[in-house]
Amino acid sequence: MKILLTISLFICTLFQVIGQDAQKTIQALQQKWSLVKDYAVDLNIKSNIPLIKILPVNATLYFKQKDQFHLKSKGIAILPKKGFGDLAQLLAHQDQFNAISTGKELIKNKETEIITLLPNGDSEDVILAKLWIDKSNNLVLKSQITSRSNGTVSTDYVYGSEAKWGLPEQLIFTVDVKKFKVPKGVVVDINKTQTVDTQKQVAKTGDITVKFSNYKINQGIASTIFKN
Repeated sequence: MKILLTISLFICTLFQVIGQDAQKTIQALQQKWSLVKDYAVDLNIKSNIPLIKILPVNATLYFKQKDQFHLKSKGIAILPKKGFGDLAQLLAHQDQFNAISTGKELIKNKETEIITLLPNGDSEDVILAKLWIDKSNNLVLKSQITSRSNGTVSTDYVYGSEAKWGLPEQLIFTVDVKKFKVPKGVVVDINKTQTVDTQKQVAKTGDITVKFSNYKINQGIASTIFKN
């Protein structure tokens, strides 16, 4: 009985330490992210979603702390719902999730720590999130977020000159086609969207590539977009 109690106490202590280490990693990400008060950036969005053909779309994305995003586009931009906001919300509201370190993995020859985030309650849209974090640079190299509204969305991150801010140069979203919600009117969009032959076998996933350029960071530009 004493042996079982000792083992139980050891396991509880181990999970507590693992949780504390994971929380420190998330806090380091948030500290880096918090240096960006606002930004505006140009986007080029290319979508490869089964049953949909759409030309690339140019857009402008505005961000303001903690987690406000606004996308301006002349065409219809096909993106995961809250595609840019999910990670920002996770980092901005750490008290709503428990962080656990669940392993390590090499991504692009960089060792990453896998952090799994579990919501504290049942009311959150996000059910489960996994982040692959380059701890040496405090950068997310990959994320996998499962939500009630959007299914599972995996995202690969590519960084360039703005890596010091934690801001990507490119994102590649992989989406669950069955869960993905295509915007209304996309078939009659000015980009001449067309559906393909529905008799062909449909892939289970699609991908969306977003390229970022001309970042304007901490220049107060987003203040004209977000009034409060």
